[in-house]
Parts: sequence; structure tokens; C-alpha cells
Amino acid sequence: MKRAVVTLVFVLAVTAEAAAQWPGEPVWNSPKGGTGLTISGDYAKPDSNYGKGHTWGGRAALGLGTMTVTAGVASWKPEGATQSFTSVGANAAFRLIGGSLLPVAVNLQVGAARTDSANATPASTRVIGAVGFSVPLPTPGLSIEPFFSPGLRHTSVSGSLGTSQTEFGYAIGANVSLGTLGVHLAYDKEKQKNGPSLGVFGIGAHVDIHLPLGM
Repeated sequence: MKRAVVTLVFVLAVTAEAAAQWPGEPVWNSPKGGTGLTISGDYAKPDSNYGKGHTWGGRAALGLGTMTVTAGVASWKPEGATQSFTSVGANAAFRLIGGSLLPVAVNLQVGAARTDSANATPASTRVIGAVGFSVPLPTPGLSIEPFFSPGLRHTSVSGSLGTSQTEFGYAIGANVSLGTLGVHLAYDKEKQKNGPSLGVFGIGAHVDIHLPLGM
């Protein structure tokens, strides 16, 4: 019983702090954007400060040139927890600089996700705001986009234990594509005012479905 209480308190504390958009995952980004539909499958491994465990997720992103809208779901089961935290959310990214004639890309990204109550922990909402920088590499036949994306993450926990806090974090990673298939990876680090930083590494695969530019 004592162990169960300690685990619950630990999970509650971690969940209240973890403010990446989909808990248990990095904040994914692609500053260069694009046109078409991208379907992604994600896996992430939070560190010990975050709560460990495993996260599985999926996203669908629609690129409309300078704007990309994304919707996704993720399921994170911290180590020692009896239930997984399921999150559903969406974001929008707006490319400010970049394109076929420029070697760099800059975008603004905003998003939110709602996490259901689990493990006797109240539901929570997470909102992010970030700026992304990338330098797509000129590699023939292969698209490689390293990126860096710092920003703010705001968490609001519902119920009688409701809290609200804003932290700073950043994600560094790369998007790699060969034709319509690709892989992506990212490491996310989030500073905490009242505790150790939280880290999570994520990796996944994606498929691009090209759509007409005029849609």
C-alpha cells in the first residue's frame, strides 16, 4: 500500500510538470514545412526525472505551403503506473522564412493537447508556443532537415488540485526523408523552476502523400 501511495504521488507530480504538448513525447517540428499529407508514427522514452516508461503516438499533418496543421494522439505509461495517460491535441506551424531559394527556415508553432485523467490524477491541458530554426541540407535524393525549436510550455491541471505553470524548453532533432518515406528523431529538454529538468528522446517513421498545390 505504501509503495502504491508513493508511486501515485510521484506520477501526480511528474504529470503536473511535464508540459510538452503530448506528455511523454518531444515537441515535434519541421520549420521548412511543405505541401501534402504526412502520416507519422512515434515512439518516445522519457528519462528518470520525467517518469520513465514508454510513449506511443500517431500524427497526421497537412502542409499548405507556409502553414502546416497537425492533429495527433499519444499514450504514455510512466514506470510504476497502472494506467496510461492518453492525450489528444493539435497544432499549427507558420513558416516565416524559408523555401526553395533560401538555405534556412524559421517558423512559429502553437499547439495544445488535452490529457485524460488516469492513475487518480486529474485531467490536464498543455499549451505550447515555440519558434523553430532549421537548415535543410543539400543532399541529392535525400532530404535532411536538422532543427532547433525553443519555446514556452504552459500546463493547467483540472480539479481541486488544479495548478497552472509555465516553463521553458527546447527540442533539437532532424527530419530525414527518402522519397515518400522518412524517419524523424528529437531530444526534448524542459527546465523546471522547482525541480530537475525533464528530458525525453523520441524517434519515429513517416510517409508523405503528395497533394496538388491548388487544394
